[in-house]
Amino acid sequence: MNSQITIDARIDLVAIARQFYQNGWMVGTAGNISVRLPHGSFWITASGKSKGELTKNDFVRISADGEIEECAAGLKPSAETSIHQVIYSLFPEAMSCFHVHSVEANLVSMFAQGDELSLPPLEMLKGLGVWKENPQCVMPVFANHLQVPKIAAEIKERFSSNLPQIPAFLIRNHGVTVWAPSLETARNYIELVEYIFRYMVAARNLKG
Repeated sequence: MNSQITIDARIDLVAIARQFYQNGWMVGTAGNISVRLPHGSFWITASGKSKGELTKNDFVRISADGEIEECAAGLKPSAETSIHQVIYSLFPEAMSCFHVHSVEANLVSMFAQGDELSLPPLEMLKGLGVWKENPQCVMPVFANHLQVPKIAAEIKERFSSNLPQIPAFLIRNHGVTVWAPSLETARNYIELVEYIFRYMVAARNLKG
């Protein structure tokens, strides 16, 4: 294993987590972010850590099979590790996966009809790979379960037969998850979907 890649990846995750914390998207110990390494394992934030105060030692390395490969004493991986594992197994191009708990993400999850949320045809969708005029784009919405592996299983079942239009999904009243080929792109995706969510909440408020 190239230790320099591992250390650099964690340092980048620390900076991104701090930014999201400052934006109010990862308050308390909420949320989790990960990066996949070239050999297939991935670093993910440890459970119970403030995302505004992380160090490079606050991560757990998980194998592609979901086993703990490396961590500091006393750390446990994020409760949502199984979701990251599923995303990496389903999308070979994914090298990072971010999950945040913004107010707007939870609000718009309640706007969904069934298991999909219709997104407005905003220019921001181009940044998520939707290059169409007046696109009809939807974001998958999954039910929230106390047992996270059940959420992961439902994600795997649906995406195995019905790929999402964009690399993002919502868990009802539990936040949004994105994945991308790089840390920078995943960060951009989070910023884009959060902009869209803020727009949707503002538009709903204007309608009264």
